[in-house]
Amino acid sequence: MQIYLPIAELPVSILTILAMGAAVGFLSGMFGIGGGFLMTPLLIFLGIPPAVAVGTQTTQVVASSVTGALAHFTRRSIDFKMGGVLLAGGVVGSLSGIYLFKLLAAIGQIDLAISIVYVLFLSVIGAMMMVESVQAIRAARGGRTATRRGHHSWIHGLPFKVRFRRSKLYISVIPPILVGYFVGTLSAIMGVGGGFIMIPAMIYLLRMPTNVVIGTSFFQIVFVAALTGVMHSVENQAVDIVLGFLLVVGGVIGAQYGVRAAEKMPAEQLRALLAAILLLIGMRLGYDLVSTPPDLYSVIEAEPLS
Repeated sequence: MQIYLPIAELPVSILTILAMGAAVGFLSGMFGIGGGFLMTPLLIFLGIPPAVAVGTQTTQVVASSVTGALAHFTRRSIDFKMGGVLLAGGVVGSLSGIYLFKLLAAIGQIDLAISIVYVLFLSVIGAMMMVESVQAIRAARGGRTATRRGHHSWIHGLPFKVRFRRSKLYISVIPPILVGYFVGTLSAIMGVGGGFIMIPAMIYLLRMPTNVVIGTSFFQIVFVAALTGVMHSVENQAVDIVLGFLLVVGGVIGAQYGVRAAEKMPAEQLRALLAAILLLIGMRLGYDLVSTPPDLYSVIEAEPLS
C-alpha cells in the first residue's frame, strides 16, 4: 500500500514506514536515545532527500522521547535540575544549528555535510563505546568492577558549581551547558535527539549515575527536538507531515516495548549493542560516500530567468 509524500515528492510503502518507526522506537526506548541517528540514515537509504529526512525525523524523535520520558518519570529516574541545565544549552545550540543548516542548504552542500557528519560521529563514538563496553563486560565476568578513570578531572576545578541532588553531584554548570549546546547543534544538523552523544557525555564526562542518565536524556531531548522540528518547518520547509505522522505512530508503539526490554539486559551489554549499531550504520554511510552511484548524472529543471 503506497502513499505519496508531498514534501519528499515520492511514493513510499505505508507498512515499511510504520515498521521502521516501530523498530527505531523500540531501540529508542531500550537505549534512552531519540532514535534519529538510526532513522535519518534509514530514510536516506529509502530514497528520502537528506534535508527532508533530517527535518521530518525530529517529529518521530519528539514522540518516542515523550513516551520514554513518561515511562522513566514513573520510575523516578529523571534528574530534572540537570535536565534543565542541559536544556538551556540545547535550545541555544539548536537555534545555531538551524541557521547553519540553512546556510549549507543555500550553497548546495547540505546533503554531503549530513553524510560526512554522520560517518564521523557514528564511527568515533561507536568505537569508543565498544572499547569501554568490552572492558566492562570482561570485568563483570571476572567478578571485578570496571573503574572509571579521571574521577577528579579538570571539571571539578571549574566555577559556578551547583548541587544536583538526584544525580548526587556537585559540579560546575559550564560542562552541562556546553554538552547541551553541542548536542542541540547536532540535533538541528543531523535530525537526531542527540542521545547517542548525550548519554556517553553524561556517564563519562559529567559522571552521572547510570540509573538517571537515560531518563534525563529523554527529558532534554523532548524539548530540543520539538524546537528543532518547528524551526526546520518554518525556516527550511523540510518537514513532511505525512511521513512524520507515520513515523510517530510506529515510534510511540515501539518505544514502550523498548523500555521494558532495557530492564532485562545488563547496562554494559546494552552499551555494547548500541556501539555495534553505531559502527554498522557509520560504515554503511561511509561506503555510500565513496562508492560509485548507480546514476552518475541527474537532470533537474532549471528556474526560469526573470
